[in-house]
Amino acid sequence: MHTDTLAERFRGLLAGFSTRRILVVGDLMLDEFIWGKVSRISPEAPVPIVNVTGESYYPGGAANVARNLREFTAGVALMGLAGADAAGDRLLGLLESAGIDTSGIERDAAYRTTVKSRIIARNQQVVRVDREQKPLATAAQAARAIAQLDAMMAGLDAIVVADYGKGFVTQPLADHLCRAARAHGKVLTVDPHPHTSLSWCGATAVKPNRTEAFLAAGLPPSEPVTPVLNDSPLLEAGRRLRQLWQTENLLITLGEHGMLLFAGDAPPSHTPTRAKDIFDVSGAGDTAIAVLTLALAAGATPVEAAELANRASGIAVGKLGTATVTVAELAASFRSL
Repeated sequence: MHTDTLAERFRGLLAGFSTRRILVVGDLMLDEFIWGKVSRISPEAPVPIVNVTGESYYPGGAANVARNLREFTAGVALMGLAGADAAGDRLLGLLESAGIDTSGIERDAAYRTTVKSRIIARNQQVVRVDREQKPLATAAQAARAIAQLDAMMAGLDAIVVADYGKGFVTQPLADHLCRAARAHGKVLTVDPHPHTSLSWCGATAVKPNRTEAFLAAGLPPSEPVTPVLNDSPLLEAGRRLRQLWQTENLLITLGEHGMLLFAGDAPPSHTPTRAKDIFDVSGAGDTAIAVLTLALAAGATPVEAAELANRASGIAVGKLGTATVTVAELAASFRSL
């Protein structure tokens, strides 16, 4: 396809994002960024002393996927579990101020909202501190989530599952999501967690990164090979995962090596990275799954959706912090076609 025609095609797909209605299901977190300056090393231990200059808070985990989607469409809803604590209050406040539907979020006084605190100095992450607990969703919570999902299904174009392994997404919920999406003809995409070993039979697309793909496939990690289509261990991981998950499309993100797509009966397709500068990979996977889902819901082919997701994540890693990508930024990337 001619480059001008290709750019026009991508702009047309992007224009269709704004009318898509997407539900995000998964583990909710609050991302805290503590910004500071390093002037000396501590006399107590060989670690830097960070003088704090500011703090920022953003929705994290599945909530960051919703935040990324909200840049492109107003029709974003979120389903998950948050604690009845100060972090939960802050998280829901951020989501509601962004115009994200939080009616699917259940507050539980027995649950502690996951908080990931990153200390940043000189534009570099010094350390990350996680405060979390990992209880499985109770049977009653899972039943309420399924009932609410069924009530919302008719009004959706797509569902994204962002499984961070914190316990909200269980196999019964995964099975119901797969069945309901197929029955109603909805796009279902999954950003899986390798240690949960959940099955996603019939999902539209599953998007692990390279490390997650090898873990989920039960294969030992291996060093990347270029060209990517000659990376035999990676190709074998993809083959095993398609057989394991029985998914229509498998998209493995490869960091600086781009993305590898397994779609239908077509040979694997590699798209190289579009990142120009890499400052922070925090949340880049959330950006990728958000744009992949929107593109598929807007009528893109799997190859087109992968290219759009690749361009979006390439923009995200060029920003510091848990960043989102705007419509204008993604549209501007088409000029390089």
